[in-house]
Amino acid sequence: MKPYYTLADLLDEENPFDADEPVAAGLAVIGYPIAHSKSPAMQQAALDAAGIKARYIRIQASPEEFADVVRLIRDKGFIGANVTVPHKQAACALCDETDALSRATGSVNTLVFQKDGSITGFNTDGPGFSRAIREEFSVDLRDLKIVLLGACGGAGLALAYTCAMQRCERLTLAGRSEEKLQALKNRLDSFFIDENRLEGAYDRLTAHLNNTPRFNAAVEDADLIVNATALGLKPTDPSPVPSSLFSAHHLVYDLQTHNDAFQMEARFQGARTANGLSMLIHQGALSFERWFGVKPDVAAMRQALERKDA
Repeated sequence: MKPYYTLADLLDEENPFDADEPVAAGLAVIGYPIAHSKSPAMQQAALDAAGIKARYIRIQASPEEFADVVRLIRDKGFIGANVTVPHKQAACALCDETDALSRATGSVNTLVFQKDGSITGFNTDGPGFSRAIREEFSVDLRDLKIVLLGACGGAGLALAYTCAMQRCERLTLAGRSEEKLQALKNRLDSFFIDENRLEGAYDRLTAHLNNTPRFNAAVEDADLIVNATALGLKPTDPSPVPSSLFSAHHLVYDLQTHNDAFQMEARFQGARTANGLSMLIHQGALSFERWFGVKPDVAAMRQALERKDA
C-alpha cells in the first residue's frame, strides 16, 4: 500500500488506486502534508479488531483539492474520513449537519457520509482531550485551573471551547495576538458570565499574551498547563513556558506526540507530564463511534501506536 494517495490517484480510471488491494479502502485521513499521520495505524487496528473489512488510508490534498477529494471518496462509497490541518474549517463548510462543538469553532475533524449523500461533521478533538486528561491525571477539566497555550489555533480553539463548556474552575487563554485572544475571550464569556457578574467574584476567564507578567502569574498558579502550539514539532524548538515557572504541583499536557523541550523542562521541575498520544487515541475512538455506532478496541489502537513508535 502506498504511504498516501492523491487526487490524481483517485481520478485515475486506467489504474484504479484500490485495484491491487485485497480489501477496499473505506476510510481516510485527509491533510496537507499527510505522510506523518499516525491515524492509519490505530484506526486499522480498530477495524481489524472489530472484524470490519475496510482499509484506512492517507490522502494528501492541497486546499484547492480538498472539496473534490471529499466528494470523490463519498461517491466511491467511503464510510467517512478524518480531517487534519489545514482542512478542518473547509470540512465544516462542506457539511450538511454538524455537532455543537463544530458549530462553535467552525472546525470539523470527522466526516460521516450518510446514505442519502449528505455529510455530517463532528469535532472529536475537544471530547478526546477531555478523556485524555481524565485518563492521564485522574481528574476532570471542571475541577482545574487551566492555562491553554496556543488557544487561538486549530486544535487550541476546540480545547478552549471544551474547557469553557465544561465550566473549568479557571481558564487562561494564551497566545501571540492580543486581538485574537480578546475576540476568543469575548466568545467564551457567556460560559462564565454568571460567576463574573457576582460582586467581588474572581475573574475565571482571562487572556494574556505569552511571556508577560500576567501570563507568568497565571502559569505559576495553574493546575494544568496545555501546549496546543506548534512549538515542539522541530527538535530545536524551545519550550513555550520558561522552565522556572514549572512546579511539582503542575499537571502538564502536550499535544505533541513525542518528547520535546516543554515536557522535559516540566519533568525536570517535578511536574507530571503526558504527551498527545492519549488525545490522539481518544479522538480517534470517538470518530470510530460516529462511523459505526460502536466503541472500538482502544487497547488495540494504543498497541498499534506503541508499535509504530517503537
